[in-house]
Amino acid sequence: MASTIGERLAELGLALPEVATPAGAYVPAVVTGRHLYTAGQLPFVDGVLPATGKVGVGDALVSPETAHDLARQSALNALAAAESVIGSLDRVVRIVKVTGFVASDPTFTGQPGVINGASNVLGEIFGDRGVHARSAVGVAVLPLDSPVEVELVLEFE
Repeated sequence: MASTIGERLAELGLALPEVATPAGAYVPAVVTGRHLYTAGQLPFVDGVLPATGKVGVGDALVSPETAHDLARQSALNALAAAESVIGSLDRVVRIVKVTGFVASDPTFTGQPGVINGASNVLGEIFGDRGVHARSAVGVAVLPLDSPVEVELVLEFE
């Protein structure tokens, strides 16, 4: 297994993106004591949301599978925000909490499966340090009509 998080990302064929520019009056991440809190991260890829709308089943909706992948991207974006503040993800002792929001069609109840996209990639990257508490919440709408948003709480040294 890789000895650094950067090496582990490379093994997985992943790269952290550039930190997204905040869409409001906030910063991407803040530190207090040994904890880092990220702002909610949308699934931007090269500054663009790959999909918009509500998650559910039907032609006019974002599929749960697509939303799962978007949650994964949101987690990578959150890690990029974290790294921009603490300098290296090798300092992460544990992923403490993941909060995932899913803009859901009123009949959709699969939010946990969507947010597994974030949880799974954190486990792939951090192993046992990536095991975390989590909330997966269905909401009516998210900023910029994003289907998902993910925020992290990390402990670091």
